[in-house]
Amino acid sequence: MLDLNYLRENIETARQRLASRGFLLDVETFQRLDGERKSIIHGVELLRQLRNSASEEIAKLLRDKMDITGKRNEMKLVSQQIKDKEEALRIVEEKLFQFASTIPNLPDPAVPVGPTDEQNVEVRRVGDPPRFDFSPKAHWDLCPPLGIFDLERATKIAGSRFPLLAGMGARLERALINFMLDIHTKERGYKEILPPFMANSASLFGTSQLPKFEEDLFKVRDTDYYLVPTAEVPVTNIYREDIIDGERLPIKFAAYTPCFRSEAGSHGKDVRGIFRQHQFNKVELVKFTRPEDSNAELESLLIDAEDILKRLKLAYRVVIHSTGDMSFAASKSYDIEVWLPGQNGYREISSCSNFEDFQARRANIRYRPSGGGKVRFVHTLNGSGLAIGRTWIAIVENYQQKDGTVVIPEALRPYLDGQSLIRPETII
Repeated sequence: MLDLNYLRENIETARQRLASRGFLLDVETFQRLDGERKSIIHGVELLRQLRNSASEEIAKLLRDKMDITGKRNEMKLVSQQIKDKEEALRIVEEKLFQFASTIPNLPDPAVPVGPTDEQNVEVRRVGDPPRFDFSPKAHWDLCPPLGIFDLERATKIAGSRFPLLAGMGARLERALINFMLDIHTKERGYKEILPPFMANSASLFGTSQLPKFEEDLFKVRDTDYYLVPTAEVPVTNIYREDIIDGERLPIKFAAYTPCFRSEAGSHGKDVRGIFRQHQFNKVELVKFTRPEDSNAELESLLIDAEDILKRLKLAYRVVIHSTGDMSFAASKSYDIEVWLPGQNGYREISSCSNFEDFQARRANIRYRPSGGGKVRFVHTLNGSGLAIGRTWIAIVENYQQKDGTVVIPEALRPYLDGQSLIRPETII
Protein backbone atom coordinates (compact mmCIF):
# COMPACT_ATOMS: atom_id res chain seq x y z
CA MET A 1 0.00 0.00 0.00
CA LEU A 2 1.26 3.45 -0.83
CA ASP A 3 1.97 6.07 1.81
CA LEU A 4 -1.13 8.29 1.91
CA ASN A 5 0.99 11.27 2.92
CA TYR A 6 3.04 10.76 -0.24
CA LEU A 7 -0.17 10.81 -2.30
CA ARG A 8 -1.38 13.95 -0.57
CA GLU A 9 1.86 15.80 -1.20
CA ASN A 10 2.76 14.36 -4.63
CA ILE A 11 -0.54 13.48 -6.25
CA GLU A 12 0.41 14.56 -9.78
CA THR A 13 3.78 12.77 -9.66
CA ALA A 14 2.04 9.64 -8.36
CA ARG A 15 -0.54 9.87 -11.14
CA GLN A 16 2.17 10.03 -13.80
CA ARG A 17 4.24 7.20 -12.32
CA LEU A 18 1.18 4.97 -12.03
CA ALA A 19 0.12 5.83 -15.57
CA SER A 20 3.45 4.42 -16.77
CA ARG A 21 2.32 1.01 -15.56
CA GLY A 22 -1.14 1.33 -17.10
CA PHE A 23 -3.03 2.36 -13.95
CA LEU A 24 -5.34 5.37 -14.02
CA LEU A 25 -5.30 6.96 -10.57
CA ASP A 26 -8.72 8.38 -9.67
CA VAL A 27 -7.39 11.67 -8.30
CA GLU A 28 -10.87 13.16 -7.88
CA THR A 29 -12.09 10.31 -5.65
CA PHE A 30 -8.91 10.35 -3.56
CA GLN A 31 -9.08 14.11 -3.02
CA ARG A 32 -12.81 13.96 -2.22
CA LEU A 33 -12.38 11.22 0.40
CA ASP A 34 -9.28 12.87 1.83
CA GLY A 35 -11.10 16.22 1.95
CA GLU A 36 -14.01 14.63 3.82
CA ARG A 37 -11.57 13.13 6.28
CA LYS A 38 -9.86 16.47 6.93
CA SER A 39 -13.21 18.25 7.32
CA ILE A 40 -14.47 15.70 9.85
CA ILE A 41 -11.21 15.81 11.82
CA HIS A 42 -11.48 19.62 11.96
CA GLY A 43 -15.09 19.34 13.15
CA VAL A 44 -14.15 16.83 15.86
CA GLU A 45 -11.36 19.08 17.10
CA LEU A 46 -13.74 22.06 17.37
CA LEU A 47 -16.30 19.99 19.28
CA ARG A 48 -13.62 18.69 21.66
CA GLN A 49 -12.53 22.28 22.32
CA LEU A 50 -16.16 23.15 23.02
CA ARG A 51 -16.47 20.19 25.39
CA ASN A 52 -13.30 21.21 27.22
CA SER A 53 -14.60 24.77 27.61
CA ALA A 54 -17.93 23.45 28.90
CA SER A 55 -16.11 21.25 31.42
CA GLU A 56 -14.22 24.28 32.73
CA GLU A 57 -17.46 26.27 33.01
CA ILE A 58 -19.19 23.44 34.87
CA ALA A 59 -16.28 23.23 37.31
CA LYS A 60 -16.52 27.00 37.92
CA LEU A 61 -20.31 26.81 38.40
CA LEU A 62 -19.89 23.97 40.89
CA ARG A 63 -17.34 26.00 42.84
CA ASP A 64 -19.81 28.89 42.89
CA LYS A 65 -22.63 26.48 43.89
CA MET A 66 -24.71 27.42 40.85
CA ASP A 67 -27.10 25.33 38.74
CA ILE A 68 -25.21 23.28 36.11
CA THR A 69 -28.20 21.48 34.52
CA GLY A 70 -28.14 23.53 31.32
CA LYS A 71 -24.40 23.21 30.83
CA ARG A 72 -24.49 19.47 31.58
CA ASN A 73 -27.21 18.92 28.96
CA GLU A 74 -25.19 20.99 26.52
CA MET A 75 -22.17 18.81 27.28
CA LYS A 76 -24.17 15.62 26.64
CA LEU A 77 -25.25 16.99 23.27
CA VAL A 78 -21.66 17.86 22.33
CA SER A 79 -20.45 14.42 23.43
CA GLN A 80 -23.03 12.76 21.18
CA GLN A 81 -22.00 14.97 18.28
CA ILE A 82 -18.38 13.92 18.84
CA LYS A 83 -19.40 10.25 18.76
CA ASP A 84 -21.32 10.81 15.53
CA LYS A 85 -18.35 12.60 13.98
CA GLU A 86 -15.94 9.89 15.10
CA GLU A 87 -18.14 7.22 13.50
CA ALA A 88 -18.29 9.28 10.31
CA LEU A 89 -14.49 9.57 10.45
CA ARG A 90 -14.14 5.81 10.87
CA ILE A 91 -16.33 5.23 7.81
CA VAL A 92 -14.51 7.69 5.55
CA GLU A 93 -11.09 6.42 6.68
CA GLU A 94 -12.19 2.87 5.86
CA LYS A 95 -13.30 4.05 2.41
CA LEU A 96 -9.95 5.78 1.95
CA PHE A 97 -8.12 2.64 3.09
CA GLN A 98 -10.08 0.44 0.68
CA PHE A 99 -9.48 2.93 -2.13
CA ALA A 100 -5.73 2.95 -1.43
CA SER A 101 -5.61 -0.86 -1.26
CA THR A 102 -6.48 -1.05 -4.97
CA ILE A 103 -3.60 1.20 -6.09
CA PRO A 104 -0.49 -0.69 -7.30
CA ASN A 105 3.02 0.13 -6.22
CA LEU A 106 5.02 2.92 -7.81
CA PRO A 107 7.65 1.68 -10.28
CA ASP A 108 11.29 2.20 -9.46
CA PRO A 109 12.84 4.92 -11.68
CA ALA A 110 15.23 2.30 -13.14
CA VAL A 111 12.38 0.17 -14.51
CA PRO A 112 11.94 0.41 -18.31
CA VAL A 113 8.68 2.10 -19.27
CA GLY A 114 6.24 0.15 -21.41
CA PRO A 115 2.74 -1.33 -21.32
CA THR A 116 3.53 -5.04 -21.91
CA ASP A 117 6.23 -7.70 -21.63
CA GLU A 118 7.40 -6.68 -25.10
CA GLN A 119 9.16 -3.75 -23.41
CA ASN A 120 10.99 -6.00 -20.96
CA VAL A 121 14.75 -5.60 -21.34
CA GLU A 122 17.19 -8.49 -21.45
CA VAL A 123 19.94 -8.01 -18.88
CA ARG A 124 22.16 -11.02 -19.64
CA ARG A 125 22.33 -14.53 -21.02
CA VAL A 126 24.22 -17.27 -19.25
CA GLY A 127 25.23 -20.57 -20.84
CA ASP A 128 24.58 -21.91 -24.32
CA PRO A 129 21.48 -23.94 -25.21
CA PRO A 130 22.43 -27.57 -25.90
CA ARG A 131 22.85 -28.77 -29.49
CA PHE A 132 21.28 -32.08 -30.41
CA ASP A 133 21.96 -34.42 -33.33
CA PHE A 134 18.27 -35.33 -33.23
CA SER A 135 14.99 -33.44 -32.86
CA PRO A 136 14.55 -32.84 -29.11
CA LYS A 137 11.13 -33.62 -27.67
CA ALA A 138 8.95 -31.55 -25.38
CA HIS A 139 8.50 -33.07 -21.94
CA TRP A 140 4.91 -34.10 -22.67
CA ASP A 141 6.15 -36.40 -25.43
CA LEU A 142 9.43 -37.43 -23.82
CA CYS A 143 8.24 -38.43 -20.33
CA PRO A 144 5.26 -40.80 -20.76
CA PRO A 145 7.41 -43.55 -22.39
CA LEU A 146 9.83 -43.20 -19.46
CA GLY A 147 6.96 -43.89 -17.07
CA ILE A 148 7.80 -40.89 -14.87
CA PHE A 149 4.52 -39.01 -15.14
CA ASP A 150 0.92 -39.75 -16.04
CA LEU A 151 -1.36 -36.82 -16.79
CA GLU A 152 -4.38 -38.92 -17.74
CA ARG A 153 -4.53 -40.48 -14.29
CA ALA A 154 -3.93 -37.09 -12.67
CA THR A 155 -6.93 -35.76 -14.59
CA LYS A 156 -9.01 -38.70 -13.41
CA ILE A 157 -8.05 -38.02 -9.80
CA ALA A 158 -8.42 -34.24 -9.71
CA GLY A 159 -8.99 -32.71 -13.14
CA SER A 160 -6.84 -30.92 -15.66
CA ARG A 161 -3.66 -29.06 -14.68
CA PHE A 162 -2.64 -31.37 -11.87
CA PRO A 163 0.56 -33.45 -11.96
CA LEU A 164 1.10 -37.09 -11.13
CA LEU A 165 4.77 -38.04 -11.01
CA ALA A 166 6.00 -41.58 -10.54
CA GLY A 167 9.24 -43.44 -9.88
CA MET A 168 12.25 -41.39 -10.94
CA GLY A 169 9.92 -38.53 -11.84
CA ALA A 170 8.79 -38.24 -8.21
CA ARG A 171 12.32 -38.77 -6.91
CA LEU A 172 13.69 -36.06 -9.20
CA GLU A 173 11.09 -33.62 -7.84
CA ARG A 174 12.05 -34.44 -4.24
CA ALA A 175 15.75 -34.25 -5.04
CA LEU A 176 15.33 -30.77 -6.50
CA ILE A 177 13.54 -29.53 -3.37
CA ASN A 178 16.30 -30.81 -1.09
CA PHE A 179 19.06 -29.62 -3.42
CA MET A 180 17.71 -26.07 -3.57
CA LEU A 181 17.07 -25.83 0.18
CA ASP A 182 20.56 -27.13 0.93
CA ILE A 183 22.23 -24.56 -1.34
CA HIS A 184 20.22 -21.63 -0.01
CA THR A 185 20.53 -22.54 3.68
CA LYS A 186 24.03 -24.02 3.87
CA GLU A 187 25.79 -21.73 1.42
CA ARG A 188 23.68 -18.61 0.95
CA GLY A 189 22.71 -17.78 4.53
CA TYR A 190 18.96 -18.30 4.39
CA LYS A 191 17.10 -19.80 7.35
CA GLU A 192 14.78 -22.64 6.39
CA ILE A 193 11.08 -22.23 7.17
CA LEU A 194 8.32 -24.81 6.82
CA PRO A 195 5.19 -22.65 7.07
CA PRO A 196 1.47 -23.52 7.06
CA PHE A 197 0.17 -24.39 3.61
CA MET A 198 -2.98 -22.35 4.29
CA ALA A 199 -3.25 -18.69 5.21
CA ASN A 200 -6.00 -16.37 6.42
CA SER A 201 -7.34 -13.35 4.58
CA ALA A 202 -5.27 -10.90 6.67
CA SER A 203 -2.09 -12.62 5.50
CA LEU A 204 -3.18 -12.53 1.85
CA PHE A 205 -4.10 -8.87 2.18
CA GLY A 206 -0.67 -8.16 3.64
CA THR A 207 1.13 -9.57 0.59
CA SER A 208 -1.41 -7.99 -1.83
CA GLN A 209 -3.17 -11.10 -3.18
CA LEU A 210 -6.37 -9.74 -1.63
CA PRO A 211 -8.61 -8.11 -2.54
CA LYS A 212 -7.51 -7.70 -6.17
CA PHE A 213 -6.57 -11.29 -7.04
CA GLU A 214 -9.11 -13.37 -5.13
CA GLU A 215 -10.20 -15.18 -8.29
CA ASP A 216 -6.69 -16.65 -8.56
CA LEU A 217 -6.96 -18.28 -5.12
CA PHE A 218 -8.46 -21.49 -3.81
CA LYS A 219 -10.58 -20.73 -0.71
CA VAL A 220 -11.62 -23.34 1.84
CA ARG A 221 -15.40 -23.16 2.04
CA ASP A 222 -16.98 -21.74 5.21
CA THR A 223 -13.60 -20.68 6.64
CA ASP A 224 -11.19 -17.76 6.45
CA TYR A 225 -8.52 -20.07 5.03
CA TYR A 226 -6.99 -20.03 1.55
CA LEU A 227 -4.52 -22.52 0.09
CA VAL A 228 -1.25 -20.63 -0.30
CA PRO A 229 -0.46 -19.49 -3.87
CA THR A 230 3.21 -19.13 -2.88
CA ALA A 231 5.34 -19.36 0.27
CA GLU A 232 5.72 -15.58 0.00
CA VAL A 233 2.36 -15.28 1.79
CA PRO A 234 2.98 -17.20 5.03
CA VAL A 235 6.68 -16.34 5.26
CA THR A 236 6.23 -12.57 4.80
CA ASN A 237 3.45 -12.62 7.39
CA ILE A 238 5.73 -14.11 10.03
CA TYR A 239 6.39 -10.51 11.06
CA ARG A 240 2.93 -9.03 10.48
CA GLU A 241 2.16 -6.42 13.18
CA ASP A 242 5.74 -6.79 14.51
CA ILE A 243 8.62 -4.40 15.12
CA ILE A 244 11.94 -6.03 14.19
CA ASP A 245 15.22 -5.16 15.84
CA GLY A 246 17.12 -3.30 13.12
CA GLU A 247 20.35 -5.06 14.13
CA ARG A 248 18.89 -8.29 12.70
CA LEU A 249 18.36 -6.94 9.18
CA PRO A 250 18.61 -8.25 6.57
CA ILE A 251 16.61 -11.35 7.50
CA LYS A 252 16.65 -14.11 4.87
CA PHE A 253 14.24 -17.06 4.77
CA ALA A 254 13.97 -20.01 2.37
CA ALA A 255 10.80 -22.09 2.33
CA TYR A 256 9.45 -25.04 0.41
CA THR A 257 5.68 -25.24 -0.07
CA PRO A 258 3.24 -26.64 -2.55
CA CYS A 259 1.49 -23.75 -4.30
CA PHE A 260 -2.14 -23.62 -5.41
CA ARG A 261 -3.45 -21.28 -8.10
CA SER A 262 -6.63 -21.24 -10.11
CA GLU A 263 -4.75 -19.75 -13.09
CA ALA A 264 -7.74 -17.53 -13.82
CA GLY A 265 -7.32 -15.83 -17.17
CA SER A 266 -4.87 -18.41 -18.51
CA HIS A 267 -7.46 -20.55 -20.32
CA GLY A 268 -5.91 -22.18 -23.36
CA LYS A 269 -2.37 -21.17 -22.34
CA ASP A 270 0.28 -23.85 -21.71
CA VAL A 271 -2.33 -26.60 -21.62
CA ARG A 272 0.10 -29.34 -22.61
CA GLY A 273 2.41 -30.95 -20.09
CA ILE A 274 3.04 -29.64 -16.58
CA PHE A 275 4.36 -26.13 -17.20
CA ARG A 276 1.29 -24.32 -15.83
CA GLN A 277 -0.52 -26.20 -13.05
CA HIS A 278 -3.13 -25.65 -10.34
CA GLN A 279 -0.74 -27.35 -7.90
CA PHE A 280 3.05 -27.14 -8.05
CA ASN A 281 6.06 -27.13 -5.74
CA LYS A 282 8.37 -24.18 -5.23
CA VAL A 283 11.27 -23.06 -3.06
CA GLU A 284 10.77 -19.40 -2.21
CA LEU A 285 13.31 -16.85 -0.97
CA VAL A 286 12.05 -13.98 1.22
CA LYS A 287 14.01 -11.03 2.59
CA PHE A 288 13.33 -8.23 5.08
CA THR A 289 15.75 -5.31 4.68
CA ARG A 290 16.43 -1.68 5.49
CA PRO A 291 15.06 0.70 2.83
CA GLU A 292 18.52 1.88 1.78
CA ASP A 293 19.65 -1.71 1.18
CA SER A 294 16.71 -3.20 -0.67
CA ASN A 295 17.80 -2.75 -4.28
CA ALA A 296 21.25 -4.18 -3.52
CA GLU A 297 19.54 -7.08 -1.75
CA LEU A 298 17.37 -7.60 -4.85
CA GLU A 299 20.51 -8.04 -6.95
CA SER A 300 21.93 -10.58 -4.49
CA LEU A 301 18.58 -12.40 -4.36
CA LEU A 302 18.69 -12.68 -8.14
CA ILE A 303 22.22 -14.10 -7.99
CA ASP A 304 21.11 -16.66 -5.39
CA ALA A 305 18.32 -17.88 -7.68
CA GLU A 306 20.62 -17.92 -10.73
CA ASP A 307 23.16 -20.04 -8.85
CA ILE A 308 20.79 -23.01 -8.88
CA LEU A 309 20.63 -22.95 -12.68
CA LYS A 310 24.39 -22.55 -12.95
CA ARG A 311 24.96 -25.63 -10.78
CA LEU A 312 22.50 -27.60 -12.91
CA LYS A 313 24.28 -26.28 -16.03
CA LEU A 314 21.08 -24.99 -17.61
CA ALA A 315 21.17 -22.07 -20.05
CA TYR A 316 19.05 -19.08 -19.04
CA ARG A 317 18.58 -15.38 -19.46
CA VAL A 318 17.59 -12.55 -17.09
CA VAL A 319 15.11 -9.83 -18.07
CA ILE A 320 13.94 -6.79 -16.15
CA HIS A 321 10.19 -6.19 -16.23
CA SER A 322 8.74 -3.11 -17.85
CA THR A 323 6.40 -0.92 -15.82
CA GLY A 324 3.35 -2.50 -17.40
CA ASP A 325 4.49 -6.10 -16.86
CA MET A 326 5.30 -5.94 -13.14
CA SER A 327 3.15 -7.55 -10.49
CA PHE A 328 0.71 -5.34 -8.55
CA ALA A 329 2.95 -5.00 -5.47
CA ALA A 330 6.39 -4.82 -7.09
CA SER A 331 8.48 -1.70 -7.58
CA LYS A 332 11.19 -3.56 -9.52
CA SER A 333 11.23 -7.13 -10.84
CA TYR A 334 13.46 -9.51 -12.75
CA ASP A 335 12.49 -12.75 -14.45
CA ILE A 336 14.89 -15.62 -14.92
CA GLU A 337 13.96 -17.58 -18.04
CA VAL A 338 15.39 -21.04 -18.62
CA TRP A 339 15.99 -22.52 -22.08
CA LEU A 340 13.49 -25.27 -22.96
CA PRO A 341 14.49 -27.20 -26.10
CA GLY A 342 11.02 -28.71 -26.47
CA GLN A 343 9.56 -25.22 -26.83
CA ASN A 344 12.61 -23.76 -28.59
CA GLY A 345 12.67 -20.73 -26.33
CA TYR A 346 13.28 -19.23 -22.91
CA ARG A 347 10.48 -19.60 -20.34
CA GLU A 348 10.06 -18.11 -16.88
CA ILE A 349 11.41 -20.18 -14.00
CA SER A 350 11.78 -17.46 -11.34
CA SER A 351 10.57 -13.95 -10.64
CA CYS A 352 12.56 -11.82 -8.16
CA SER A 353 10.98 -8.62 -6.86
CA ASN A 354 11.53 -5.68 -4.55
CA PHE A 355 8.27 -4.46 -3.02
CA GLU A 356 9.93 -1.66 -1.04
CA ASP A 357 7.55 -0.78 1.85
CA PHE A 358 4.36 -1.62 -0.09
CA GLN A 359 3.69 -4.98 1.60
CA ALA A 360 5.10 -3.80 4.92
CA ARG A 361 2.51 -1.01 5.11
CA ARG A 362 -0.32 -3.46 4.41
CA ALA A 363 1.00 -5.96 6.98
CA ASN A 364 2.37 -3.33 9.39
CA ILE A 365 5.91 -4.75 9.46
CA ARG A 366 8.35 -2.26 10.95
CA TYR A 367 11.85 -2.15 12.39
CA ARG A 368 13.60 -0.08 15.01
CA PRO A 369 16.86 1.38 13.66
CA SER A 370 20.03 0.41 15.49
CA GLY A 371 20.93 3.13 17.94
CA GLY A 372 17.27 4.02 18.45
CA GLY A 373 15.10 6.47 16.62
CA LYS A 374 11.65 6.34 15.08
CA VAL A 375 10.42 2.96 13.86
CA ARG A 376 10.24 2.59 10.07
CA PHE A 377 8.65 0.20 7.64
CA VAL A 378 10.96 -2.53 6.36
CA HIS A 379 11.36 -3.33 2.70
CA THR A 380 10.30 -6.83 1.64
CA LEU A 381 11.62 -8.87 -1.27
CA ASN A 382 11.04 -12.34 -2.61
CA GLY A 383 11.92 -14.62 -5.49
CA SER A 384 11.54 -18.19 -6.62
CA GLY A 385 14.63 -20.15 -5.88
CA LEU A 386 13.32 -21.98 -7.99
CA ALA A 387 9.97 -23.25 -9.27
CA ILE A 388 10.47 -27.00 -8.89
CA GLY A 389 8.21 -28.26 -11.68
CA ARG A 390 9.70 -25.94 -14.27
CA THR A 391 13.21 -26.93 -13.20
CA TRP A 392 12.13 -30.56 -13.57
CA ILE A 393 10.95 -29.81 -17.13
CA ALA A 394 14.20 -27.99 -17.94
CA ILE A 395 16.29 -30.96 -16.79
CA VAL A 396 14.42 -33.65 -18.74
CA GLU A 397 14.30 -31.53 -21.92
CA ASN A 398 17.90 -30.27 -21.81
CA TYR A 399 19.45 -33.57 -20.73
CA GLN A 400 17.46 -35.88 -23.02
CA GLN A 401 19.31 -38.31 -25.27
CA LYS A 402 18.53 -39.79 -28.64
CA ASP A 403 17.46 -43.15 -27.13
CA GLY A 404 14.86 -41.43 -24.94
CA THR A 405 16.80 -41.61 -21.69
CA VAL A 406 17.67 -38.55 -19.59
CA VAL A 407 21.06 -37.79 -18.05
CA ILE A 408 20.86 -36.64 -14.42
CA PRO A 409 22.90 -33.46 -13.78
CA GLU A 410 25.98 -34.15 -11.68
CA ALA A 411 24.86 -31.74 -8.93
CA LEU A 412 21.74 -33.83 -8.31
CA ARG A 413 23.30 -37.29 -8.29
CA PRO A 414 24.12 -37.27 -4.55
CA TYR A 415 20.37 -36.80 -3.94
CA LEU A 416 19.52 -39.78 -6.16
CA ASP A 417 21.85 -42.46 -4.77
CA GLY A 418 24.48 -41.61 -7.37
CA GLN A 419 22.28 -42.51 -10.33
CA SER A 420 23.32 -40.85 -13.57
CA LEU A 421 20.49 -41.78 -15.94
CA ILE A 422 16.69 -41.89 -16.06
CA ARG A 423 15.73 -45.00 -18.01
CA PRO A 424 12.31 -46.30 -19.01
CA GLU A 425 10.55 -47.90 -16.07
CA THR A 426 7.29 -49.68 -15.55
CA ILE A 427 4.39 -47.42 -16.41
CA ILE A 428 1.83 -47.06 -13.62
